[in-house]
Amino acid sequence: MLSQDQISFYNENGFLRIPQVFTPSEMDALESELDYLLDHWASTDMGWTGPWRLAYMDPETEKKSKLTSLHDLHFYSEAWLHGVSKSALAECMSDLIGSPNIELHHTTLHIKPRETGHPFPLHQDNAFYEHTDGRYIDVLVHLDDTCHENGEIRFLAGSHKKGYLPHITMTDAGPCTPHLPTDEYPLENTVAVPAKRGDVVCFNIFCVHGSHVNRTNRMRRLVRLGYRDPENKQICGQSMGRPGIMVHGVRVRTTEAAPLTNAFVA
Repeated sequence: MLSQDQISFYNENGFLRIPQVFTPSEMDALESELDYLLDHWASTDMGWTGPWRLAYMDPETEKKSKLTSLHDLHFYSEAWLHGVSKSALAECMSDLIGSPNIELHHTTLHIKPRETGHPFPLHQDNAFYEHTDGRYIDVLVHLDDTCHENGEIRFLAGSHKKGYLPHITMTDAGPCTPHLPTDEYPLENTVAVPAKRGDVVCFNIFCVHGSHVNRTNRMRRLVRLGYRDPENKQICGQSMGRPGIMVHGVRVRTTEAAPLTNAFVA
């Protein structure tokens, strides 16, 4: 599905925009059912915590800034189940990860509400669902065009080559959301990757990224899809111990692997 130039760009930089993976009609279906999920299942709160907030926002904006989120949209919606398992997208993941076998790990909705929508400090997603190696790609499905004004995704090019970096997880006030030190990792050093509705932006689990505040009068809607080689073992974090659906290839059985079970584990 991808050219060698696209694969080489991803390997060198740690991210890649793939235009128009989803057709306008597919996006209409995803958007329609997303509206239902927003009305019935999503929640809005202050979002990520930590001292980075006042480094990214003035005090007035910080008090107003919110984040709307929901995990695992494919458990709630037929359109999103079809979307996350789309064969063309799965083939792209196979090309980038370099494996014929691709497992969906999770999906997460991130909406920046209008005017003061939640920024994100620079971080690696591995801090939230740590894996053994880099055979893991996060994919941002764009339901809206993004730009600087509404907080497009930004990357520290090539940062995935450094592997997992230590994150701030504790302050004098107690635990906080994992993030990198704002003085060592400023957003000004990052590359902006604006995208159009229907595009996806892919990035390695170790690639450092973040975004600015949404200053527009419209919300900015993204859904993150996490894909991995099923042999890339998870160490801790979100969706730990839960098998995902295979969207490409097969789940290879090693000698020590037991069949999947639906038994309840406390």
